[in-house]
Amino acid sequence: MRPLDEKETTVVFEKLFKFTGNNLKNIVENPSHEGPDKDPGRYCFRLHKNKVYYVSDSLVKRATNVARPKLASIGTCIGRFTHGGNFHLTIECLNLLAANAKHKVWLKPTSEMSFLYANHVLKGGLGRITESIAPGDGVVVFSMSDLPLGFGIAAKSTQDCRKLDPNAIVVLHQADIGEYLRMENQSEQLIEE
Repeated sequence: MRPLDEKETTVVFEKLFKFTGNNLKNIVENPSHEGPDKDPGRYCFRLHKNKVYYVSDSLVKRATNVARPKLASIGTCIGRFTHGGNFHLTIECLNLLAANAKHKVWLKPTSEMSFLYANHVLKGGLGRITESIAPGDGVVVFSMSDLPLGFGIAAKSTQDCRKLDPNAIVVLHQADIGEYLRMENQSEQLIEE
């Protein structure tokens, strides 16, 4: 486990900025109240086995007592680096993104299940959408009861959404909370084999 270098930090922050905008400052400067210390520490980003973790300083200090090969996870895994050097956000960062999201989309109850099965968001399933979304912006997808369901990339701007037909794609799916169940089924199948 080590701190991110300058290039890795830039890549991670660019990806987070796509979803949070200026609220990225809230993530970076978030005080941590974990651990035995009286004064709150900060949260930081650490790299361990190509995965980036959002973790408090006090937990990092305590994790130094664990050997690297035996350390499975620490804090919240927000994403991972591919072999090509690209950074992909994982579904575990959804709570972090939802609390600091710049652009939001709310789904009608009839289209929630479709999104949770890894399908894109269609115009017909759109309940509400925040203003000033441009194509390519990061979007957090919520249910109408403000439950975060996942995130994706805007395919159309807010203005374009008003003129689209109901079967047009509005948000390109990237991750959703249904992944937990899909990954569980995959891991069970691997164990059986």
